[in-house]
Amino acid sequence: MHHFLKETDFSLEQAQEVFTLAKELKANRLNGPRALNQQSWGLLFYKSSTRTRISFEVGVNELGGYPVVLNSQTTQIGRGETIEDTARVMSRYLHGLVIRTYGHEIVEAFAEHASMPIVNGLTDFNHPCQLYADIFTLLERYSPEAMDIASLRGKKVAFLGDTACNMANSWIHTAAMFGMDITLAGPDGFAPSATIDAALKADGLPKNYRITQDAEEACQGADVLYTDVWVSMGNEAEAEERKRRMAPYQITTELLALANPNAYFMHCLPAHAGEEVSQAVLDSPQSIIFDEAENRLHAQKAILAKLVELNR
Repeated sequence: MHHFLKETDFSLEQAQEVFTLAKELKANRLNGPRALNQQSWGLLFYKSSTRTRISFEVGVNELGGYPVVLNSQTTQIGRGETIEDTARVMSRYLHGLVIRTYGHEIVEAFAEHASMPIVNGLTDFNHPCQLYADIFTLLERYSPEAMDIASLRGKKVAFLGDTACNMANSWIHTAAMFGMDITLAGPDGFAPSATIDAALKADGLPKNYRITQDAEEACQGADVLYTDVWVSMGNEAEAEERKRRMAPYQITTELLALANPNAYFMHCLPAHAGEEVSQAVLDSPQSIIFDEAENRLHAQKAILAKLVELNR
């Protein structure tokens, strides 16, 4: 059974096919292939959601399938049923399952016991669907006709703020996969964990990221400036301390000016203007955050279609 739990669960060749298909699906949104024709796909949420829920629910529908939206607290999971039993039962009803949750071990356990493809809609460790949408958004600019992932090689990404978060992990993994350079800038004590280093090693990828506490150094000559919220779900008790320590890493017009003149600002959203990014940067012509958000739909449709193909 082929699952999509991390960025490297597709080979480079398969990833290229996903981005090519995403372009076709975007161009022919309502007249594309019905890869999920008459299939029922579950969308299981342990965490609240806007973009993940809407993009997957609409995407499954547009691929000809039927989305079944589930909340962990309103299923027997919330009353203690094991993941093993839940996965086996759901596999008797569904053709696939997207999960947005906390611990990464939850999606891994579902994948171990399910007889249907499992898609990681977000965990505390990574967010691969967002990264495929991000890469697709960049390919629309660097290689709009061929969507050639080779066009990304050597591009420099600067990730500022919480450099130990799931988005930082996903960018580290993705940059290594596609040959991009990434520098992470954040306060002391927020470095990526050994878990992402182990994931790189397991996939035979180089540990090619750099860490600095100097925001200006990270942004110098960058092609992409990226950030995420400083206070993710589950970190609310640390909110004020995080905001104080990460304040020097707010992406401002001054930092954006240090990047390449044609650099892009990206954010997985929701954004908190005045915290991790200034309103001026969010509103700047270099901000492509809403293309990024839209592309969750198209990239994820391509991911689902590819999984159906691989699991035939």
